[in-house]
Amino acid sequence: MLKIYDVFFFSFFLLGYISWCLYHALPPMIYYFPLQTLALTGLEVFAVAFFSPIFLIIGPFWRLANNKYILALLRLTMVGNLASYQAPNASIRLFILAAGVSSSLLVQTVTWWSGNSLQRFVRIWGFMLGKIMLLALRIWYTSLNPVWSSQAANTVILTIGFIAAVERIYSGGDRRKQEANKTGNAVRETVSHPHWLLSGIAFGSLMFLTLWIFGEVSLISRWAVSGHPHTGPDPNPYGGTVLLGLAHGLMLSFWSWSSIIYLTVTYSILFYSFTGLASSAGLLYLHTWSAAIAGNILAVFTMCVWPQLAGRFVSCLHPGKAMSTAMFAYVLELFFCVWCTAYKFVPGGIYFRESSHLLLGFIMLCIGVDFLTGPKKELSSIFEVKSNQKPLFRKSKNYIKLLLWLFVGVGLLGLGLRYKTYQKKLGQGVPKRDFSAMIWPFRFAYDNEGWSNLEGSANLLNQTGADFITIIESDASKPFIGNNDPTMWLGERLGFYTDFGPSTRDHTWGIMALSRYPIVKSTHHLLPSPEGEIAPAISMTVNFTGKLVDFVVAHFGNEEEDLDRKLQAIVVSNLLKTSSKQVVFLGYITSAPGSRDYTELIENGNVQDIDSTDHDRWCSYIMYRGVIRLGYARISHAGLSDSEVQMAKFRIPDHLDSYVDNDRTVTDPSQVPEDIHFNPRFGSYKDGHNYEHIHHFHMSTPKYFK
Repeated sequence: MLKIYDVFFFSFFLLGYISWCLYHALPPMIYYFPLQTLALTGLEVFAVAFFSPIFLIIGPFWRLANNKYILALLRLTMVGNLASYQAPNASIRLFILAAGVSSSLLVQTVTWWSGNSLQRFVRIWGFMLGKIMLLALRIWYTSLNPVWSSQAANTVILTIGFIAAVERIYSGGDRRKQEANKTGNAVRETVSHPHWLLSGIAFGSLMFLTLWIFGEVSLISRWAVSGHPHTGPDPNPYGGTVLLGLAHGLMLSFWSWSSIIYLTVTYSILFYSFTGLASSAGLLYLHTWSAAIAGNILAVFTMCVWPQLAGRFVSCLHPGKAMSTAMFAYVLELFFCVWCTAYKFVPGGIYFRESSHLLLGFIMLCIGVDFLTGPKKELSSIFEVKSNQKPLFRKSKNYIKLLLWLFVGVGLLGLGLRYKTYQKKLGQGVPKRDFSAMIWPFRFAYDNEGWSNLEGSANLLNQTGADFITIIESDASKPFIGNNDPTMWLGERLGFYTDFGPSTRDHTWGIMALSRYPIVKSTHHLLPSPEGEIAPAISMTVNFTGKLVDFVVAHFGNEEEDLDRKLQAIVVSNLLKTSSKQVVFLGYITSAPGSRDYTELIENGNVQDIDSTDHDRWCSYIMYRGVIRLGYARISHAGLSDSEVQMAKFRIPDHLDSYVDNDRTVTDPSQVPEDIHFNPRFGSYKDGHNYEHIHHFHMSTPKYFK
């Protein structure tokens, strides 16, 4: 058995995983509240939880945090706050999460700067391995973090986390008086340096980069995505290459810095420029496979510099100042990322509009300066290793490598099994003339209580029986929304073909298209948005077993942006006009029936409204040309989102030049064939709004046409 004094690897990488879970979870929880109001709420102040290490600048607080009982309390608080997932409401959950993040950062600061070299070495590596463990588990949960997506998984991880925390408390309590109660005692064993400001900014930037672009293995694919058929690499299975890139980056860090090859290839300024600057620029500006390759190179580079920058970081003489600076950079960059996309709803947003290139450039500059000016040593070399500890260092490195590849293997196995299952589900649509289309703004899969509810969304979509689904506000790959992929999750769960667009780097809120039948081609569009947020659209062709139908889906700007909506209506109407003779439009256009933009789509786009008598609409619309309307329904959201579901049923005519559309409306389903009925699970015809907390037909639907 491996004996490393105060170390038990299982505890360290599990506690590292828990820390990453907390750091990932707090930003989306904060963002949930302004998402409801489309404005800052004041609850953004909970981001100060990341600044808890600032107290450790004060000597008495540092000594207090080093007390074995206080440290034990902080550890238990950190783990216990995973139970925030089971909180009764979002406000309480936010408060508990903030306390967990504060506790985690205090523990991280104290333990990284306390203890002997071997202990600190393994603690830092435990944090890095915790990140790889997080990615591997998210693969098995289809981009979701199990601790935040399943009550059972939350309980299991909470229990194991308590076991790990108690093990750390009991194994470390008897020795803490003999270790570091003062900053100097811990740093004495390291090659110390006073540049806490530079190292802090670099480390915080590296943490944010790892969250932003590598928070989940599917993200690179979503940065590189384009329309069908040349979409670039699918996140499954090609997310596995990102996981391998990150793992190989960590393996490269074990190379000796004194090696001639490593000095000439890895450490040279040319290599840094290529791997850092060039790969990040490639991810931003190249397309599909080229962008994905650049992203994979960036993955190798990012994890390659992690051990060195972390080692240089913990060599700083002032732990409180260093960690506070790191978290200040981390939070500042996180808010900058929000401002890049949500610029219309935040103060000063116009100055940060679509500025991800500046953010990524600043991050690479900070990392690069610290990387190039710091000591050229592998992490264990940062510490002055005593001769009697060297065998244990070698054993610990072997154990780290073993765990690293174990996590990678588990992740790749999960991708393989998911891919095989998904491929079996695809192509199960039966040949038919009738099809149903649906539109739903589902606000990144967060329900009205603040919890991610993809399971409920999948159940609803499945019950509608829709053949083609477009979901507005679907790009949750941003770090302040959750770093997950609802498009991939729903596609695999329902067995649908998917189209994710536009690219995450285009600063839209995203549109998802799910189709039971193959998507032949698609084009992603950025609609003109001179004043407001970037409005996305997708035009595509779907093959309904030999019959091709075009679809145009779009998300217009907000009501206040009159010029934006005018220009967007013109562009989308032109897309409709130039589509094939058979086209369906599903759009969120923030205009009333009969308005300027509505009329532009109808007249210039040469389409018909699914129900021109329905005047009580504002956002979602369904229009069509060249197909026969059969039915129209509106289904209440029941708290699963803030918006209802709209869907329509159509028939593809046998002879496009001689068909007659249905012009008679009925509400009695017995007057039309049963095979075109909407699912009776949603009840029957209902006038007015449905205020019950169930999904039910409402607003004078369902209607059938004959």
